[in-house]
Amino acid sequence: MTHIVAIAGSPSDNAKSTELIRRVFLQLEEAGFTTKLLSVRDISPQELIYGAEQDSPNLKKVTQHIERASGVVIATPVYKAAYSGALKAFLDLLPQKALAGKVILPIMTAGSDKHLLAIDYALKPVLAALGATHILNGFFVSDERAKRDQFGLLSLDDETEQRLGEQVELLTASLSLSSQQEIEA
Repeated sequence: MTHIVAIAGSPSDNAKSTELIRRVFLQLEEAGFTTKLLSVRDISPQELIYGAEQDSPNLKKVTQHIERASGVVIATPVYKAAYSGALKAFLDLLPQKALAGKVILPIMTAGSDKHLLAIDYALKPVLAALGATHILNGFFVSDERAKRDQFGLLSLDDETEQRLGEQVELLTASLSLSSQQEIEA
C-alpha cells in the first residue's frame, strides 16, 4: 500500500492550507492510499528557531514518516510573497536529500492571485534543494475562491474544486507509474 505524507506549513491549526490537505487525504484514502499529516507544529518552536538536534525524538519521527512515504503533499499559506517562515525552518531540519525519489504535490493559499507564481519561484526551488525531482505543477488558490462559510467550513468554487481533484488524480497517477517503474527495475 502506498503511503503519502503531508506537511502543513502553517502554524495555525485552522489554516486553509491545512484544510486543503484534509480534502486531498479524503480522496487519497478513498483510492486506497495511507496518509499521515505532519505539521510545523510537530517540532517545538525552540527546535524550529534554534535547530533540532539530530537525535530529537520529534525530528526523528518526522523524518521516519517522510522516509516511508512515496508521495509528499506540502501545503502552506503565502506570507510576504513566499511560503511560511515556519515551513522554511521545518524544511531546514530535514536531511539534505529527504525528498529524493518522492512525488511532490505543492499547495499554496494566498490572499490574492498576485501570488500565483509563488509555487514556482519560492517553494519549488527549496523542494528541489531537498532532492525532489518529481514535483507536480501544484495547486494555488486565493481567498476569492476559497472562503469560509458561516460555520467556518472551507468552501471552494466549482472550478477550484475541480482543479484540486485533477491535482490529486495527477498525484495518484504519478505514484502508480513510479511504483510500477520500481517493480520493473
